[in-house]
Amino acid sequence: MKRGMGLFHMLLCLVLLAACSREEIDPDKLFQLYFINNAETKVEVHEYKMQAEGMQEQIEEMLLCLASSGTLEYKDLSRMGVSVRSYEVDNGAMVLDLSEEYKNLSPTQEILVRAAVVCSLTQIEGVNTVEIMVEGNPFYDNLNNLVGRMSADQFINNLGKEINTYEMADLTLYFANEAGDGLIEVNRKKAYNTNIPLERLVVEQLILGPGGDVAGQVFPTINPDTQIVSVRTRDGICYVNLNETFLTQIYNVSADVTIYSIVNSLAELSTVNKVQISINGDTSGTYREKYSFGTVFVRNLDIVTTLD
Repeated sequence: MKRGMGLFHMLLCLVLLAACSREEIDPDKLFQLYFINNAETKVEVHEYKMQAEGMQEQIEEMLLCLASSGTLEYKDLSRMGVSVRSYEVDNGAMVLDLSEEYKNLSPTQEILVRAAVVCSLTQIEGVNTVEIMVEGNPFYDNLNNLVGRMSADQFINNLGKEINTYEMADLTLYFANEAGDGLIEVNRKKAYNTNIPLERLVVEQLILGPGGDVAGQVFPTINPDTQIVSVRTRDGICYVNLNETFLTQIYNVSADVTIYSIVNSLAELSTVNKVQISINGDTSGTYREKYSFGTVFVRNLDIVTTLD
């Protein structure tokens, strides 16, 4: 729902931000608000004492502070020229509709605002991901990529670094053979935004499928409409969280090929030893009645073949 930001609320946010440094606070009430620094080079973190109790009320309180904090020490949404039109939350997924001005931000400004909004709001229990819309329409970044749902792990390790730096990555991806019963290794060079973890880039490339340079030789393994909810790596295990579209296979490939195209491709990265896949955060189901999502998978090279 759309909310205005009155003077009282601006003063309230400013007072509560300052108060955090002067008193002991119930840890359950302590949140972090993310704002853009005045130089527009990084996102800064400020402690905040939440007053609201329920999820809906906490969202509205946090949006009020993100929209207009009442200080010139850093830049909130209003100082970036952006306003919140509305929001809704369904099963942990928030859709946040922003004003047209969001599209006028530079690439660096946009990614900073995106990081600040997502990292702030996903702290609230019941908000797992945030999808930004502009005037009710899906948002595409400066590379014309659909942004879609985002979680804090896409940003949290990169805050304070150069936010819009691009590097070349050498990826080893595994796509299906023509029969759909084996995998073939494909090497690909890809320029990527360093704000995106390499693990997420690998999954994105698998969903996009093989490029034209190997057309007719290797074939896709994942429904192209599959959306990434989140990808994160901890202690060598990469947790890949996909939406329910992943369960619908439109290609003539085996369950083994689909699962191990993901596992083997991710295991090529030095940070990944094992992979667990979930659907909207749920690991209780199975993939095509063969593979439990509770399984932590390891690389399987027995399924890898070569081009004839």
